[in-house]
Amino acid sequence: MSDPYESTEHHLDSLLRRALNSFELPDSTVDRLGTALAHSSSLHSSHHSAVLHRETHRHTYLLTDGSALSLWELVYSEGRDVSAPPRHEVYDEEGDARVAASRLAGSFDDSPLFGDDSPLFGDEGAPEAPGELEMLTILMSAPPSVLPRTYSPDNSADHARRVLRRAENADRPGEPTARLLRAAFAHHITQIFGRQCDVDGRSAGFTLYEHAFLLLDGSETSLWEVEHTATPDGRHMCEVYEDEQTARAAMESRARIC
Repeated sequence: MSDPYESTEHHLDSLLRRALNSFELPDSTVDRLGTALAHSSSLHSSHHSAVLHRETHRHTYLLTDGSALSLWELVYSEGRDVSAPPRHEVYDEEGDARVAASRLAGSFDDSPLFGDDSPLFGDEGAPEAPGELEMLTILMSAPPSVLPRTYSPDNSADHARRVLRRAENADRPGEPTARLLRAAFAHHITQIFGRQCDVDGRSAGFTLYEHAFLLLDGSETSLWEVEHTATPDGRHMCEVYEDEQTARAAMESRARIC
């Protein structure tokens, strides 16, 4: 995606023209991008199967005020004819691009379980999908140790607001948490858990993310986001909780009633 001979102005113009939803970008973001001096693009994630080709690219721009701004481009082809021209979408938040990607068919299939990148379905010799009891055990198991966080100061208060806004659960964090996170100036996102499984004869995907925030007073706090398709119609749903234990209990509950 990166062309060292392409001007930043042309690169940005091409990106916005091919994105189906570029009109949804905030005016403030578009105005800042108008001052871009240089750019860099990289492949952030990808998934390729018989029915879906999906890639997420990160485009980072250096602005005249010395700051950097990133756009996340989702490129995908669905259906049996994956050779058809791909569709493009663009987002100014990694979380929004991730949610959009997870709504595509099969997107949970490439979410590894605690770093295990072996295939879950579709390949000869691949492990069978876990049964309900095994799935519940996996959901409640303790996560592995993780690497130290590297916080990114990138509109973190607004990122927290977006995470809370997309939560659909009635017991999501309320105004006290929202008020606390207005003081967030850096954040770090970690995928703690991801699995596609068969519960009661129906396929459902579960993913758990920790959104860790560094506040102005030096303290840290986290939001725990559960993304799943354990809904009556199989649609994608986001839930947000204040602690990991409650988030895992919610996944267990969803797996039982799925």
